[in-house]
Amino acid sequence: MRTRAFVALTTGALALTAVTVPAAHAAGGSAAPKISNVSVNGGKDVVVGVSKKTFTVKFTVKHGSAISNALAAMWRGPNEDVPDRMMFPDMGLEHPCKKVNSTTSTCSFKLVAHPKASFPEGDLKNVDTGRWNLMALVADSKENETQKMKAATALVKRAAKATVNASPEPVKKGKTLTITGTLTRASWDTHKYGGFASSAVKLQFKKKGTTRWTPVKTVSADSRGKVKTSVKASVDGSYRFTYGGSSSTGSATSTGDFVDVR
Repeated sequence: MRTRAFVALTTGALALTAVTVPAAHAAGGSAAPKISNVSVNGGKDVVVGVSKKTFTVKFTVKHGSAISNALAAMWRGPNEDVPDRMMFPDMGLEHPCKKVNSTTSTCSFKLVAHPKASFPEGDLKNVDTGRWNLMALVADSKENETQKMKAATALVKRAAKATVNASPEPVKKGKTLTITGTLTRASWDTHKYGGFASSAVKLQFKKKGTTRWTPVKTVSADSRGKVKTSVKASVDGSYRFTYGGSSSTGSATSTGDFVDVR
């Protein structure tokens, strides 16, 4: 039976250990716990800025006896035995699993993604964007245990921000409005936001008295993240820039800038 690296919970602190355990083990012929319904961050991407980001991991466990321990951790790298990076739970004294009935429990963990972590495995760098794996481990009171090194996956992305400014304000009807803004992205290396070049920044407009944003045009942010375009003023309303995101970067939407057309 293949063995795998094991993340152990010891004396209230998390430690990466070199011990190996079977992916599933049942003592005395009884059934090992079964892990299902795994959810990472509610099915959404994990988008991290320049400070700590906490997100939730949940799963359901079918078991024959009470759960004695459970653990979840995110990892990435080409080798599951020695991960390049890991994200650990922010564990308190409370047991992570709650009993639904005699054979079913739900387990919930608060995991931490941190660009400024004090330990190498958790210190996010820009190269760490992309798909991460979830390791889930459950052990019951009869020493039956199940470990899944790839119970689920999730995209981990760098956060982005957008700003907008329309001028002149107020403006005469039919005159040209200049719309400027910036698109920036978090750097996990410098712990600052910097200009982000993209060709997919959308300008949207919302007419005064309505709630619907309508597309106007798609423009590009230059190498410094600067965005600039122009439109003809017609009616009162607000303008904003929005960026839809990518496989490595989260989406961003500026606040709206209201323009009075006279």
